[in-house]
Amino acid sequence: MSHLKLFAATVKWHGIKLLRKQDIARRVFLHDRRYVSSGTSEPFLSGSNSNYVEEMYYAWLENPKSVHKSWDLFFRNANAGQAYDPHLPDQLERKASFLQSHGLAQTPSKAEKLVEDHLAVQSLIRAYQVSIRGHHVAQLDPLGILDADLDSFVPSDLITTIDKLGEYTVWFYGLHESDLDKVFQLPTTTFIGGNENSLSLREIIKRLENTYCQHIGLEFMFINDVEQCQWIRQKFETPGVMKFTNEEKRTLLARLVRSMRFEDFLARKWSSEKRFGLEGCEVMIPALKTIIDKSSEMGIEYVIMGMPHRGRLNVLANVIRKELEQIFCQFDPKLEAADEGSGDVKYHLGMYHERINRATNKKITLSLMANPSHLEAVDPVVQGKTKAEQFYRGDTAGKKVMSILLHGDAAFAGQGVVYETFHLSDLPSYTTNGTIHVVVNNQIGFTTDPRMARSSPYPTDVARVVNAPIFHVNADDPEAVMYVCSVAAEWRNTFNKDVVVDLVCYRRRGHNEMDEPMFTQPLMYKQIHKQVPVLKKYADKLIADGTVTLQEFEEEIAKYDRICEEAYTRSKDNKILHIKHWLDSPWPGFFNVDGEPKSMSCPPTGISEDLLTHIGNVASSVPVKDFKIHSGLSRILRARLEMTKNRVVDWALAEYMAFGSFLKEGIHVRLSGQDVERGTFSHRHHVLHDQEVDKRTCVPMNHLWEQQAPYTVCNSSLSEYGVLGFELGFAMASPNALVCWEAQFGDFHNTAQCIIDQFISSGQAKWVRHNGIVLLLPHGMEGMGPEHSSARPERFLQMSNDDSDAYPEAFFSQLYECNWIVVNCSTPANYFHVLRRQILLPFRKPLIVLTPKSLLRHPEAKSSFDEMVSGTTFQRVIPENGLAAQAPHEVKRVIFCTGKVYYDLVKERKNQDLEKQVAITRLEQISPFPFDLLKEELEKYPGADLVWCQEEHKNSGYYDYVKPRFRTIVNHTRPIWYVGREPAAAAATGNKNTHLVSLRRFLDTAFNLEAFEGKTF
Repeated sequence: MSHLKLFAATVKWHGIKLLRKQDIARRVFLHDRRYVSSGTSEPFLSGSNSNYVEEMYYAWLENPKSVHKSWDLFFRNANAGQAYDPHLPDQLERKASFLQSHGLAQTPSKAEKLVEDHLAVQSLIRAYQVSIRGHHVAQLDPLGILDADLDSFVPSDLITTIDKLGEYTVWFYGLHESDLDKVFQLPTTTFIGGNENSLSLREIIKRLENTYCQHIGLEFMFINDVEQCQWIRQKFETPGVMKFTNEEKRTLLARLVRSMRFEDFLARKWSSEKRFGLEGCEVMIPALKTIIDKSSEMGIEYVIMGMPHRGRLNVLANVIRKELEQIFCQFDPKLEAADEGSGDVKYHLGMYHERINRATNKKITLSLMANPSHLEAVDPVVQGKTKAEQFYRGDTAGKKVMSILLHGDAAFAGQGVVYETFHLSDLPSYTTNGTIHVVVNNQIGFTTDPRMARSSPYPTDVARVVNAPIFHVNADDPEAVMYVCSVAAEWRNTFNKDVVVDLVCYRRRGHNEMDEPMFTQPLMYKQIHKQVPVLKKYADKLIADGTVTLQEFEEEIAKYDRICEEAYTRSKDNKILHIKHWLDSPWPGFFNVDGEPKSMSCPPTGISEDLLTHIGNVASSVPVKDFKIHSGLSRILRARLEMTKNRVVDWALAEYMAFGSFLKEGIHVRLSGQDVERGTFSHRHHVLHDQEVDKRTCVPMNHLWEQQAPYTVCNSSLSEYGVLGFELGFAMASPNALVCWEAQFGDFHNTAQCIIDQFISSGQAKWVRHNGIVLLLPHGMEGMGPEHSSARPERFLQMSNDDSDAYPEAFFSQLYECNWIVVNCSTPANYFHVLRRQILLPFRKPLIVLTPKSLLRHPEAKSSFDEMVSGTTFQRVIPENGLAAQAPHEVKRVIFCTGKVYYDLVKERKNQDLEKQVAITRLEQISPFPFDLLKEELEKYPGADLVWCQEEHKNSGYYDYVKPRFRTIVNHTRPIWYVGREPAAAAATGNKNTHLVSLRRFLDTAFNLEAFEGKTF
């Protein structure tokens, strides 16, 4: 392939000497990647006609059958690096004979000139389609001052105006001004002719300029699909396609009025308030409404949107149709917040609304997702929720539910999560069947010039990685914007692929209304201050052509101003802000009418033994006939079957039983993350692979019962930020699903820290948004180095909202009031129960599970069916149940711990024969802290030292979290001593010996009953 690409480039600039009528060279020197001949050059394929070869080559790349078989043979041979076919020149000579026989030339020179000119015209047409760089030639910048694609190079193969058809064009194409009125046959790869098959060169250039060099710039020829390229060409090249009826123009004007007057009203009433207005891109409101109207017309029932802060209030008011008084009352500094949470600023809030679409008279549901200031962070969340809504509706093709994402130009180019989200777009378990991206291209990021903000020509270049067409459009041409948005909606519906609409606009004010942009962009803002608003431009145009009268226009303005004033008057009656009125993802029927849980209790989480046995048997089998599995996997399945017969489970089987039990109850289970199908530690094996048939797989979990909920297990892309955000969005759609994200190793969650901090930890407090997502984070200090050891539990505990100094009244209230639950289970049974509890709770909280690594196969880390059958439940604390518990007054020390270190402590205690003197109690649920159960344990051993032992370093892990809470329980009368590794900057050592030495050291301290004598706490 590289030979041909270089060949195409070579012929374009230097021409080729390929044919000679009598004596043609018969070989190609591939070693220096040039095609040469030893005879006289043949004008038939020299000079400008090298473009013809390039044209043929690219056509052949798209579809080998689209060219003559002689060319197909030539390209195949060259592509394979083979010698030149000696019969090819004869075939080409026959082509020339064919031309002559049809009277196209009476002399060789005339025939050659005719063919050369036709080929030159075809190359010219393709140059507009391929080489067009909107900001170079199209008039995209409303300000007329910037090359927003950061490249001043104008493609040399574009004429762009007939005036330029001069000396250079003669050299490049061999065309002259005398050729302007000649008629040329149009190729099948253009639609500029409409119903005509041929046009004069003058008309061809004119129509190409009208399509590609006005207010719309198209990028699509990188798409490697002929049908899709042809579809776009037809939509934009066909003469007269961008026609609007008078009624459509009037609707567009009315929408512009609402968009602009809303911003004007806020500016008049609250001139000193931040609101991140839309001034300079008011066309975005009619643009979004056009996309929604067109999508509704094609069957879409639910649109889920994500956007940054700029223009959010306008979108809420004029697209989602939030009550204006609820928006206006947000500006009242005396407005009291209800006790639902901490709330958020008005330009971060979301909204859910069902209404009738006026354009189609069909029901439409709109959801604008709440989001933080972290730009683009909401992108994968929107996609996840969209995927979930499609899944629950059985909308596999995305014909009922779709997403729209709005972006700023600087963030679209700068934030890596944009790239991560794009790469989910075509993955089977993550695709939403196409998203419409609308970029509000202010041509500035806060104070940063585009030349300093990105290396790519356009802010939208990231979309090219998934072959998404990109439509740049001048935002001061409302009709061009509406047409582009309509085509974008049609594209998404037709091809189920992403598409980008780049609204090239400006920002009339600074980053916010209090900011002074003249400090950093003086020339730009001098021009902006002179800029006539788009509403006035468009209104003047419609008044001039008689579509509306000045009186009608003024009445439309007065009408909307009156609506705003009336809403403003009503807003003064609102004294309390209810965040639940801004909820973006309601769960009808899950809570009572006041949004409270229907009960404040949780039933037992155990299941019947028959159910455990059935799930265990299926987990140990291959429920598909003639399916050959790996011999190593056969041993694993036999071991599972043996465990089931013996009524015991390990971690993998306990998880299997928790998941399987939900499927019987109609609860969808989704497990996502890197390598989760097999499991990072090769313990899960939820997807079996046929060893003899490629891509043949089996998921036994989906064969448990004839009538069951589906189980989705999917390996994700190598992304944490994007995928965790996606799963969070998926979990938003319904409370009746267990959605789990597993990190490959626990500490990998830190690349998704934005999702954890801004959405999972604080989402309910800010937005009254419940979410039951489960994070599975492999954790354990096992000498595997600093990056594969700690899931950083201290970070989750530090963000927990329970008060270390307040003893809670009831543990269930703790669960309801907490922002998330953090557990580190030491038994498979407790892992089973905490997963079951996650769905059986009458509310939803994020669950952070520190999952094991070595315990997956630890012989002691197994649980009996007796710990999982009906009537059993999750144990927040597992107390000492050995010899020490039988004589508590003889116990000298109580060691509190969590997770894997328990097994190290038990082994060491036995080795030192201290089973009567030392009690070991496990915290399974760390947050919310189990004050009540630990108080019982502390009172049981009144004369014992209290020790917290952890394998993590002192400045990591749990000690800083548990110490003040233990002290609260004992009313600061007894110390809680620390035993563990010393503070360290790295999470763990990379040296195996150092790891073992430090383990030995803290185990010795833990069982040295005199270790703390004489020490002050």
